[in-house]
Amino acid sequence: MRVSFIVPAYNEAGTILEVLERVEGLGLDTQIVVVDDGSTDGTADIVEEWRQGRNGIVLVRKANGGKGSAIRAAVSAIDGDIVVIQDADMEYDPADVPSLIEPIERGVADVVYGSRLSGGRPQRAYLFWHLVGNRFLTLTTNVLFNTTLSDMETGYKAFRVEVFRSLKLRQDDFAIEPEITGQICKRNLRVYELPIAYYGRTYAEGKKITWRDGFKALRVLVQVRVRD
Repeated sequence: MRVSFIVPAYNEAGTILEVLERVEGLGLDTQIVVVDDGSTDGTADIVEEWRQGRNGIVLVRKANGGKGSAIRAAVSAIDGDIVVIQDADMEYDPADVPSLIEPIERGVADVVYGSRLSGGRPQRAYLFWHLVGNRFLTLTTNVLFNTTLSDMETGYKAFRVEVFRSLKLRQDDFAIEPEITGQICKRNLRVYELPIAYYGRTYAEGKKITWRDGFKALRVLVQVRVRD
């Protein structure tokens, strides 16, 4: 099955090349759609140079609007059977992708979440309050949608392409994650979780999500439960 990787990127010149090479090195039938979200550090130029002479590499350039807007900008370009969202900062290791997509390839799953909190894979120990916030949002998700996720905010998600295209995505920023999760949980879909490694960055190393995004995530979860 062909796998379309959506890679939203904003000022990730230091890591984007490693991400692309690791995805390419998986040996899958792969399409890579990089959406440069208005980077000012040459990220798009690195991608443009790297994709010369390669097939299946798409570069979308757009004004800065946030992760959600970047993901939406990739929808019209994808041509795979499976869609994987791959962050450009190397917090998530592409080596986990074959296991992540396997339940979809077997035909038993519609969506697979890569869980950083279910154990069994390397995890960087840091940012206690991020962990608390994530667990609170995950608990809220499970209560609102009667499910049993362990990591609703994970950036590693794989979808059957039909499922991904059917999502009604509106959020422009990191709130795209709870928006996706809420919509997935409201539908009668086969959702699985698998443990993944997580090499989290500190703010000094370039991490962008903040506590404000946590409060917005809570609001978006409730909105999706009530309205969508």
